[in-house]
Amino acid sequence: MGPDFSFEAALIADGVSGVAGVDEAGRGPLSGPVVAAAVVLNPSDIPDGLNDSKKLTAKKREALFDEICARTKFCIAEASVEEIDALNIYHASHLAMCRAVAGIEGVGHVLVDGNRVPADLAHPSTPLVKGDARSQSIAAASILAKVTRDRIMSALAQQYPAYNWGKNMGYPTKEHISALEQHGVTPHHRRSYKPVHNILCR
Repeated sequence: MGPDFSFEAALIADGVSGVAGVDEAGRGPLSGPVVAAAVVLNPSDIPDGLNDSKKLTAKKREALFDEICARTKFCIAEASVEEIDALNIYHASHLAMCRAVAGIEGVGHVLVDGNRVPADLAHPSTPLVKGDARSQSIAAASILAKVTRDRIMSALAQQYPAYNWGKNMGYPTKEHISALEQHGVTPHHRRSYKPVHNILCR
């Protein structure tokens, strides 16, 4: 069973318009921004195959990315490496979520992936644990966030090929850690993360 539209439908039945799902991608990597997306689905035109982005192939995510962009109201936002280091990843991911929601007009309620809603979110909101596997709006947001972040890391990989970000997407794989040891820290690494911090402190 994949996600459905039941949470959104219940809010719409209560008279709420503009139900947005929001999710982020990129909490765990050592490098690159954290990316969030917010999506308001059209109840009469929901793309087929929406699911938690982690359960989809890269090819399926790319195809759904285009469908979601063509058939929904959406916004994609990010928090930079500098903001992650200044705020911590928890608050930076919430900042990216708030930016994504703020980029859509007419949002009446937000379904947030996770167990807490961002403190600065200026809309009525509901947290949904594992929301990307339960709500189609959050699933759509997870796809936009994941594909966008993967594209960012693939582009950065062209500038820094030694780290193979096009494959590991900045996550702390053995290969990535080895490249950090050998080539050092780039401007795109999160200095507050322990493996990066430890290298800088030597």
